[in-house]
Amino acid sequence: MQVDTLIKNGQVFNTFSQKFEKKDIAIESGKILMVAKNLDFSAKKVIDAKDKYLIPGLIDSHMHIESSMTDPANFGNEALKFGTTTVIADAHEISNVAGVKGLKDFMAQKSLIDVFYALPSSVPSTKPDMETTGGIIGLPETKEMLQDPKIICLGEAMNFKGIVSEPDSLIRKIIDLCKEMRPTMPLEGHCPQYSGLDLAKFAASGITSDHTYQTPDSIVERINNGMFIQFQKKSMSPENMQTIIDNDFYEYAAFVTDDVMADDLVNGHLNVIVKEAIDMGMPVEKAIYMATYTPARRMSLNDRGAIAPGRVADLIFLNDPQKFEIDDVYKNGVSVNNLKPMQAQFPEYLKQSVHAKRITKDDLLIKSNHESELANVIEINSKGTFTKKVQIRLQVKDGNVEWQAAGLSLLMIQERYGKNGNVVFAFVKNALNQKGAVGSTWAHDHHNLMVMGTDIDSMVKVQHQILADQGGYVIAKEGKITANAPLTIGGIISEEPIEKLALELKAVRKGMQDLGYKNFNEIMSFSTISLLVSPVLKISDKGMFDVKTQIRVPLFE
Repeated sequence: MQVDTLIKNGQVFNTFSQKFEKKDIAIESGKILMVAKNLDFSAKKVIDAKDKYLIPGLIDSHMHIESSMTDPANFGNEALKFGTTTVIADAHEISNVAGVKGLKDFMAQKSLIDVFYALPSSVPSTKPDMETTGGIIGLPETKEMLQDPKIICLGEAMNFKGIVSEPDSLIRKIIDLCKEMRPTMPLEGHCPQYSGLDLAKFAASGITSDHTYQTPDSIVERINNGMFIQFQKKSMSPENMQTIIDNDFYEYAAFVTDDVMADDLVNGHLNVIVKEAIDMGMPVEKAIYMATYTPARRMSLNDRGAIAPGRVADLIFLNDPQKFEIDDVYKNGVSVNNLKPMQAQFPEYLKQSVHAKRITKDDLLIKSNHESELANVIEINSKGTFTKKVQIRLQVKDGNVEWQAAGLSLLMIQERYGKNGNVVFAFVKNALNQKGAVGSTWAHDHHNLMVMGTDIDSMVKVQHQILADQGGYVIAKEGKITANAPLTIGGIISEEPIEKLALELKAVRKGMQDLGYKNFNEIMSFSTISLLVSPVLKISDKGMFDVKTQIRVPLFE
């Protein structure tokens, strides 16, 4: 018998024994035909693995392509180099911008890797009276999208209050519809810091995973409550890995990326997290298992995640498993070196999606008739994306609130979909300490236009540049633009190759640092000040809100 490809002399990872074994691999029509010792098939192409270690392609079961500010084509071109061959993408960012139409146009884009999709469950992330979005996914849209075979799970359900205490909420109705139409489909969750009865109610809804920040105690509690843990980078710690090892929890967890900035993506993808797990003491075989087989099984992708008959021939050649050094990557039996990069083609309407008026300096004056004001202030954390609510007494001079004298930054959210023209303000502590501004339409999850600064001239300059580019991430210092990453597709996606976008984002990151912004991920920290499901005090074009209670918080008491 003749096969397309025969790989000889490889140390092949056996998923089911979780051991490396000296075997050959026969590949036919992009799938694995047989794995055994000393295969004697004739082949169109014979590859001598020379004792390199062969493992299945990596599977990322929870991620957002738009978090890399890119599209499926450019993302696949880059991620495949690092061994990621399958992703399950929750495209709720483009859905918030352009609804089901935008989601369908996004899903229609081609990629070198296999992209399956989670049905966005939270568009908007809360509800329309708390944030304005470009699209809404309700029950009719859910029913329509559940008929698409590319949809294989429900995307992260984030509206905690709607899930645990509002039986008639939209998210509960979406969950019930999923159970009715796709009863075996996984329901993915987002439940940061919830425990005890709160966690039990969340899980009782049918949601059986969590990818938010974990501790040893939260891991044990969640898994003992029947939940599947998806470890993203911020949860990678020696203590957490040891908890998995000590409790033999390998079957109930996987590694995911969730969000990877483009300037990080050029250096690695899911492979970076796998290597971290190994460096933190997890046995190599277990780390590979949690990046290939457990995510495949979680998503019922039974044709991948293992090197075995009938599985797609997605393979990684490793020089040293302990160091996780990648020598080559094969997608459907073809080396990445022999694959031609792909390019996205988006419709024109997504390139004209930012509809907001140009602001002037007068638009940014905060007025008051009092001698002073007690302000509710968003305090940024230097680690992670959580915030605090603090109160600061601000003086008023000539009718203007003197927020600059208190060392604060002014934050403006401007509705950008042309629906209502809302403009709201907040004060931010621990943000910028130099004269300048940062702004973006990449503002999770509603993606309205957001500008924050210590200098009015710089804020105006940033807003005007964003409008001119139809979206982007822009920095100004002392009234001059110092960094700009245009995001021309829906205001959240760049049309540029990852390498060029990465350079633009590095300049943005440095620009933020030069203005005094301090966080291990400055870009994500700023862009989630608008995320109404991430504790504690966040903002939209409808105002500031306490995340847990969803109660609006006024600018002044």
